[in-house]
Formats: sequence, C-alpha cells, structure tokens
Amino acid sequence: MQLQVVNSPFSQEQAELLNHLLPTLTEPQKVWLSGYLAAAIQPAFNQAVPQLSQTTNQATSKEVTILYGSQSGNARGLAQKAAKTLEGSSFQVKVVAMSDFKPNNLKKTQNLLIVVSTHGEGDPPDNALTFHEFVHSKRAPKLTDLNFSVLALGDSSYEFFCKTGKDFDERLEELGGTRLYPRFDCDVDFDEPAAEWLQGVLGSLKETQGETSHPTRTGALQMVESVYSRTNPFQAEILENINLNGRGSNKETRHLEISLEGSGLTFEPGDSLGIYPENDPALVELVLHELKWDPDEPVTVKTGDVRPLKDALQSYYEITVLTKPLLEKVSKLSTNKNLQNLTGHEGNIKEYFKGRDLLDLVRDFGPWGETAQEFVSVLRKIPPRLYSIASSITANPDEVHLTIGAVRYEAHERKRNGVCSILTAERLQPGDTLPIFIQQNENFKLPQDPDAPIIMVGPGTGVAPFRSFMQEREEIGAEGKSWLFFGDQHFVTDFLYQIEWQKWLKNGVLTKMDVAFSRDQEEKVYVQHRLVEHSKEIFEWLEAGSYFYVCGDEKNMAHDVHNTLLKIIEKEGGISPEQAVEYLSNLQQQKRYQRDVY
Repeated sequence: MQLQVVNSPFSQEQAELLNHLLPTLTEPQKVWLSGYLAAAIQPAFNQAVPQLSQTTNQATSKEVTILYGSQSGNARGLAQKAAKTLEGSSFQVKVVAMSDFKPNNLKKTQNLLIVVSTHGEGDPPDNALTFHEFVHSKRAPKLTDLNFSVLALGDSSYEFFCKTGKDFDERLEELGGTRLYPRFDCDVDFDEPAAEWLQGVLGSLKETQGETSHPTRTGALQMVESVYSRTNPFQAEILENINLNGRGSNKETRHLEISLEGSGLTFEPGDSLGIYPENDPALVELVLHELKWDPDEPVTVKTGDVRPLKDALQSYYEITVLTKPLLEKVSKLSTNKNLQNLTGHEGNIKEYFKGRDLLDLVRDFGPWGETAQEFVSVLRKIPPRLYSIASSITANPDEVHLTIGAVRYEAHERKRNGVCSILTAERLQPGDTLPIFIQQNENFKLPQDPDAPIIMVGPGTGVAPFRSFMQEREEIGAEGKSWLFFGDQHFVTDFLYQIEWQKWLKNGVLTKMDVAFSRDQEEKVYVQHRLVEHSKEIFEWLEAGSYFYVCGDEKNMAHDVHNTLLKIIEKEGGISPEQAVEYLSNLQQQKRYQRDVY
C-alpha cells in the first residue's frame, strides 16, 4: 500500500522515500529487512508498551461496540469484518448501525470503534444523521471513560474528504474520550489502510487488557475474504447489452444482463453491483504520447505486480479524476512554476479541477520526473463503480441486470467520457467479461411486510432498483399497494422499461404510476412537481404506513424531492416546518424514508 502521513507514523518526506524504495525490493530483501527491523526495535518496543498503556484508560472490559454510518455499504462491510477479527481474539463485539444505536448508551460504552463514510459534500450518510447530531449537541454526555478509534471513508476528489469521520474523532476527544489508535482517513481504495487500522486497534485493545502485543499481519489477512467480493471480483459474462432509448433521443441508456453462473453470488432488491472498469484506450494513448515514455516499460503497481506502463494506465490507475492529494504529490515531480503557484491557492485548485483529467495536468504542467515508475507511483487505483441492481434474483436466477446512462460531455475544448458508462456503451459486447462484486445496501430495502404500501421516486436511471422491487413483489405475491413516480426528457424516446411498467399496472403489481417528461412541453416538469399535484394522497399513504423511496441524483433531484416532501407533510399535516422535519426524521428512523442517491 502507499504510505501517507494519515495512515503511518512517517513524515511526508519519509513516506515518499519509502514509497519509492519498497516496490523495488525483492521478496528475500523484504524478509531480511523485516527481521533486521524487528530485532533492532524489540528493546525499545518492550519499554514503550507500559508508556502506551498509561496513555489509555485502564479498561478491563473485553466488550467492544462498533458503530457504522454507511450510505452504499462499504462502512458496514468493514465494520462486520472488524468484528470477526476482534472476536477471533476473544473480544465480545456488538456491531450496530448508527441509526439503530440508542444515544443514551454512549455513556455506558467503554471501547468504541466508529467506521463512517462521508457522503456528498461533507455530509454524514443518511443512517448516521441522528447520531451525528446527538454527539455534536449539548445533550452529548462527558465520555471520560471512553476509549475510541475512528476509521473514516471518503473520496479525495471531493473537497471535504472524510469530513464526517474527522468530525466524530474531534468531538469524541472534546467530550473526554481517549483514542485507542489514531484515526485513519481512507480514500476509495480503502482495503489495505482499513486492515492496517484494524491491526493497530487490535494491538491497542490487547494492551488495555495487559496483554503483550506485537505487530502482526493477522488483521490484514482477515480483512480479505476468500469468496468473490470487492477484493476478489468475479469475472462475469455479458449476456445482453441493449440501448433503451429510442432513435433521436439526447440520451443513451444501456440495459445490461450479466451472468452470475458459477459465482455463488446472491443479492436482494436494493443492493448494488460493483464493476472494476478499464480506462478508454484512446485516452491512455494520448497520455502516453504526452509523457513520451515507452508504453512497454515495466512498472510496479501497488499490489506488487509488474505490468507494462500502458497496461497499468489502462487497467489499474485512475486517469480521469484529479484530486488535491494527487496534485500535492505530482507537484514534487515537476519544476513548472505555474504548477507550484496553483498548489498554493485552494480556490484555484478547485476551479482547475472542474472538467479536467490527468491528460490536462500532463499537458499543462510537464515535464514529469525522471522515470515512469516515479510518475505512476503517485496515482491512485481506479475505484469500482457502483450501480443499483435493476433485477430480482428470484425472478432471474443466476443473472443481474443494470441500467447505465452513458456519460458524454465537452469541457475545455475536449470531449470527455465516463469511464465505466462508455466502456459498457461502446466497447462491451455479449460474451465479454467484467470484474464484478455485490455491494449490499441495508439502507435501501423493501419492507419486511409485503403488504406494506410503497412510494417510489426514480427519474432516469434512478428507476433501476424499482424494477427489481416490482420483479420481487410479483414473484412473492406481495399484496401491498405501490406507486411509482418516473421522469425523463421525452415520452417517445426516454420512457425506460415502459412495456414492463404497463404490464405491472395491468396485473396490479404496480398500483399507480405518474410520469414527468421535462421537455415535452414549454415549461419543464419534474417528478417533484408530480408529487405536489398528489400532495393530499401522498400524505394519506404515509399516514397509512407507506414506505417512501428515492433513487437518483443527490445534488439536484433528491434535494428537491426532500424539500417537496417536507412541504407536503407540513401542508397536509397542518404542522410547522420544524414539526415536518421531525416527522420526516421519524420516518427515517423507522426505515420508512430510504434513499439511494449519488
């Protein structure tokens, strides 16, 4: 893994030197060096143990509470893996979603681990909102008996990287808690730093028990599962790849049918499928042309594998997104004064990042270092893309379906493409394979009671999980009422899965459907406008126990739908704006208001 100041005890300069050295070592050299270092530090390590124990509370409890806040499921998965590792060392572990944790129990908790993602522009995930608000309120108790550690997940391409985790870490210290182990801030490639954090936490917990703890690789090994998973994806065959939009549409939406045969993978409606994509070969060629390095030059990627430079840029490294950490690292490889000036101004960095990629950076601020290895070592791994699953495995055994909108736009006088969406739209044919995994999403699930009514709001590709909902409810014979709000640009060309919705309306699986085609009339109409038109009936459904689901774009659509729902509750319930917020918060606590937004 790449060492950083946030995930290691090294300075920036030391981390960079080690990152440059370690990939060049052979296995015998690594073994020799590890033995040499272990022998050299043993006396100092033994002396340090009592000092470390004094910095933490004299905890005797073997009970550990792991709270997670998760939007897409990554934090939940890591929390569960951490629990298995700790249980293997005889700790009694309780894993709880923040939304299910009673805040009053915080005062009684002695050993607390927090695993939390940051959503959107620095916001807590939906299932962490209430707990986050409590901890930061005046009602939060003093926590002088608390030992804690935070694992923060985020994406460094966003301005407020890992903000929610940082918030919890700082606040728990303010309330009197003592850190078991320093906070780790993980980027999109989080598996190795998360494993390292867990190993450190386990060592600290053992020390509070008076046990001797030596550095091991146990935590890292247990964080990797042997079945097909995020760290071990399944190579799945493409069965169908169809354009759902009609001729003349401004959009291209692909319907993919993918085989799961032989994988043992399963899922529930509401889960997502992760895909590890490859970069566009044409973009890779342009980057190589600018860098002027030999495409066949061998480079060592972060897994230790040696690959030709061209292959590494196409299938391993991210080249379409710029991040602040990348800019800081890459600035050390360039003598370009304009780049040095850019890194010193936060506002200029944000403006430069908009619509630009690695090719722009290479063209604007070269030349770049002395070797290809030096350059690629500062790049991060391509993160997987998550897509809401559009099918029920009950209705389609050994298959998974996706609905993917092709992303194409122009910026800075160059055409730009989405990495995974254009892979599926232009370069993926039936018979080809994709590396995939299932991402469970407990925050977006059908009601356990099949007779409960549901309202679904899913414009564009946001309709995908509701197709899986309908397939599942048809298969199990659910009796509950269902109401879908769908929107797109044009009725004639963009009514995704129109025939299927009409079939479900006819046989009663779908009770009601309202559509909003924004560009079929002079004044644009969106799903939130349709919600307002049915304000009274929507509130009646909510009062009768309905679940309300939203899937799609967070920044615009989901934000507008949320505010519209608040106004509906306020108006039809005859209550104040503050009471409407509390009403919706209660729905969220009851898991009757669920969002799958991106």
